[in-house]
Amino acid sequence: MKRSMIAGLALALSASMAFADGKPSADEAKKVTEVLAAMGCEGGEQEKETEGSGAFEVDDAKCKFGGQWDIKLNKDFVVTSMTRD
Repeated sequence: MKRSMIAGLALALSASMAFADGKPSADEAKKVTEVLAAMGCEGGEQEKETEGSGAFEVDDAKCKFGGQWDIKLNKDFVVTSMTRD
């Protein structure tokens, strides 16, 4: 039983490492910044999901309408999700 649990945990950890996020290119980062500015948001840490979706995520963006937000954009730079941080 212990071996099965350890093997399952190792598999889960290795799978999550395969989907690590990277940094967007300079052009991609500029476009993400432009989209955020148009919404009244700025800052935050930008990441590009590398599992094939090409989506972007901005952690802790500060918005004029209040608070910090985690914002997700698809590969076409369209906002798909905003979560208050």
